[in-house]
Amino acid sequence: MTRDNTEFAVTGINHLALVCRDMERTVDFYSNVLGFPLIKTLDLPMNLGQHFFFDIGNGDSLAFFWFPNAPDGVPGVSAPGAMPMQGDIVTAVGSMNHVAFNVPADKMEEYRDKLRAKGVKTTEVLNHDDSRLQVSKEMHAGVFVRSLYFQDPDGILLEFAAWTKVFTEADVTHKPATAADREGFATRSKASDPVATASDR
Repeated sequence: MTRDNTEFAVTGINHLALVCRDMERTVDFYSNVLGFPLIKTLDLPMNLGQHFFFDIGNGDSLAFFWFPNAPDGVPGVSAPGAMPMQGDIVTAVGSMNHVAFNVPADKMEEYRDKLRAKGVKTTEVLNHDDSRLQVSKEMHAGVFVRSLYFQDPDGILLEFAAWTKVFTEADVTHKPATAADREGFATRSKASDPVATASDR
């Protein structure tokens, strides 16, 4: 599922760099629970902290900084306060909402059970489609990605994901929102949300 970049010869993600509270705990989770090999470690100059890299496959890496003076993460600001279909997933502008790792589509249920056996809380497997709620319990021809969500020890939202459809021009049909569209959006969204409006009665 690729389309050529005609401007720059970008071949994918080299690495994403996140921030953790406890590097030892982070290494235990990503290496021992998720199985990502730890491939490079650095103590930063001038006692700034540490920078570690994990191999996540396909030549890509996930990196973590540990800063002794980093502010604590705030749910709903630095990371979602809940997992999809279980609560609010909004985060701040400029934040990284979640990281999705490619896995085989037919391994989703197996990996859900494996994570749970390791003590990791997960969502059910979600089949994303173009329906109103954009999720289906069952696989069907309109499903474009299968997803399984969970969190790391710092509350960073992670996803095992598998594309199930080849996109075409027909999949790009929405006008991009602008900063101006944010004004009044929360009020309009609440008014159109049957759960929110029912709770106000």
